Amino acid sequence: GRHVRKAGLDFRAGDVLLQPGRRLTARDIGIAASTNHPWLRVRRRPRVAVLATGDEIVLPGEALGPSQIVSSNSHALAALIRSCGGEPVDLGIARDNAESLAALAAGAHGADLIVTTGGASVGEHDLIRSVLGEHGLALDFWKIAMRPGKPLIFGRFGDTPLLGLPGNPVSTMVCGWLFLRPALWALQGAEAPENRVAATLGRDLPANDRREDYLRARIERTESGFVATPFPAQDSSMLSLLAAADGLVIRPPNAPAAARGETVDAVLFGDGI
Repeated sequence: GRHVRKAGLDFRAGDVLLQPGRRLTARDIGIAASTNHPWLRVRRRPRVAVLATGDEIVLPGEALGPSQIVSSNSHALAALIRSCGGEPVDLGIARDNAESLAALAAGAHGADLIVTTGGASVGEHDLIRSVLGEHGLALDFWKIAMRPGKPLIFGRFGDTPLLGLPGNPVSTMVCGWLFLRPALWALQGAEAPENRVAATLGRDLPANDRREDYLRARIERTESGFVATPFPAQDSSMLSLLAAADGLVIRPPNAPAAARGETVDAVLFGDGI
């Protein structure tokens, strides 16, 4: 009887070893195979069509004209989508006219979700609502009381959900983290991992107005817990501060001034952003 493992030592008939809603790892594939299950029923990766808009943006590596900037949103969103288990489909950059926007949006056929960047505000070149509305966009809501990210759109373009993100790079990524990330997990039948923590404030903050603020911050884990120190500048065009941040400090609407040492809610960035 030496060097013999008893039947049922590892698992027994009827044991539940993998729960629904779990993203499969290499370990999960191994345990499934060891239980003699050659096939597993899974959710496929959601296909997400990404459409950037604006005459002012050009692709990385292209020559910049007057008043133009390099497009970063589509590339950053594609990376976020992949990190959340989705498959990005780049529809390109729609120019600031109805024909270009409608033509590129038609390429989203077959996608599980459409994400647009820019064109969601109130300027004469912000065409997402008006142009796509003529081609089947049913608007659910437009504008939310948060900063950055006020001009956010949600609706359905035909049968496909559409999330319209603001064009400023930081607004795009903060809204992507807060809204696109959980949507991608939901499309795969699961909940996004919890990433909200309580943290000690590392610097004084002024009173807030009626919008909920998401402040880019350094967040350290110490022996006594998390310490979050928001950057002094929070302009929504400053992508370098987002790259340097560990997460976001949440300031509720009309929050009074907060002193260093007070407890605040914070959102930690994970892999993919």
